[in-house]
Amino acid sequence: MILRLGSLVAILYALGFFLFSITLAEPADADARTDGIVAITGGEGRIEQGVAMLGDGRGKRMLIAGADPSVTKGDLVRRLGGKRQLVQCCVDLGSESVDTRSNAEEARRWIRKRGYRSIRLITSDWHMRRAEYEFRRQLGKDVTVLPDAVRSEPRFVTLFGEYNKYILRRLAVWLDI
Repeated sequence: MILRLGSLVAILYALGFFLFSITLAEPADADARTDGIVAITGGEGRIEQGVAMLGDGRGKRMLIAGADPSVTKGDLVRRLGGKRQLVQCCVDLGSESVDTRSNAEEARRWIRKRGYRSIRLITSDWHMRRAEYEFRRQLGKDVTVLPDAVRSEPRFVTLFGEYNKYILRRLAVWLDI
């Protein structure tokens, strides 16, 4: 009986990982507009995609959540190869967060301070499911979250690690720990 139950759990876990791996998030409609844009640091192309959306008028301001405290707007301008005026006027560097959960908390404060009702959430395709989960938990139904994934080619170990983080986070919330 225990062996059968263990086998069933292992099969469900493997099936869940397979589905997780083949249903990665997609980029949002490029024409969609939101009040704000939140890009989470930690992956290639996230900040660039956010700044491109901001430059195209798809949001009023952008928060870069999880920025290193030593990073300045000047550093960002150099990284982007210009766009000084856009960065100076409309990009906020959030350096209070260190993980996905605290990214969502930092973004919640930024969103409430500005009275925004919608955001474009930018992160890697493999990270979006957990990021969106954390953001929706923090923001509730008052703020619309538009997931806008940056396409990538994640390695197996990246997907496997992210799947486990997602499952463990959902379990921790369910168990209220």
